[in-house]
Amino acid sequence: MGVFPGLVISSAADSGQFPRPPADILEAQVALARRNISSGPIDGKFGAQTRAALIAFQEEQSLDATGRLNGETRAALALAAPPITTRIVTAADLASLHPVPPTWLGKSQQPSLAYATALEMAAEQSRAHPALLRQLNPGMIWEKIEPGTIIAIPDAGPETRAATIRAGEKAARIIISLGEHTLQARADDGRLLAHFPVSIARKIEKRPVGTLRVKTIAPNPNYTFDPEIFTESEEARELGRKLIIPPGPNNPVGLVWIGLDKSGYGIHGTPEPEKVGRTESHGCFRLANWDALALVELVEIDTEVIVLP
Repeated sequence: MGVFPGLVISSAADSGQFPRPPADILEAQVALARRNISSGPIDGKFGAQTRAALIAFQEEQSLDATGRLNGETRAALALAAPPITTRIVTAADLASLHPVPPTWLGKSQQPSLAYATALEMAAEQSRAHPALLRQLNPGMIWEKIEPGTIIAIPDAGPETRAATIRAGEKAARIIISLGEHTLQARADDGRLLAHFPVSIARKIEKRPVGTLRVKTIAPNPNYTFDPEIFTESEEARELGRKLIIPPGPNNPVGLVWIGLDKSGYGIHGTPEPEKVGRTESHGCFRLANWDALALVELVEIDTEVIVLP
């Protein structure tokens, strides 16, 4: 778990000397991601999630928590390797793509809910926003990519992750802040192991403040569509029955389900990483798939989950 299949990393040309401070927000986002501190999809833009990620890093480093990429923060957030690398698109990658049906019934009839496009696959596997990949690869016709195509991507994969987590280390607790829309994993000694943006429930009564515990851990899960939950859906009202939605990155709960000891509640991935932390869920805690994959490596059955207002 934790490594996306098909991701081929190779060193890209970079004239800079390493280690060196990040030159801009894009490079800072990559450096943060290598430390399991997520600013959401890497996009090179300074927004609320990047600010929150910088604050988490600054607090961990005992720096002034300004949320700005100042000189002191740049020096501490050193890049050990080039921030941009290349990915080779393979024939297997392209053969695995499949359009995602727009209806719940259509989704339930698929063998899996795989990536729909090469752009979606490359963006998610590199923790990037699709718009950034378009910028890094000007002139690329994503709808006509062929095997052997080389694309530039942020180098924030597992192979470049900084050694901030000891081998086999698990989190002592997960802390979810409803007000900040953040999830943090911390070691028994208080060290920050991970920081991720998280979506929370739309309805206040579905936000379970207090202490919960991990009850189940399911990688690549299926999903039970219950029309009673999706009351806003005309299709759900017409179907009037539950459906089993197959696994895959475009499954409603993404690539990971971490069930909690409160019935119906869990921490999970999502097929729409760009919306994490910005939109609300029906009741669970939603992460980008890559962050959910990183989190599942840190939790175990009975890990404490503290939900703060």
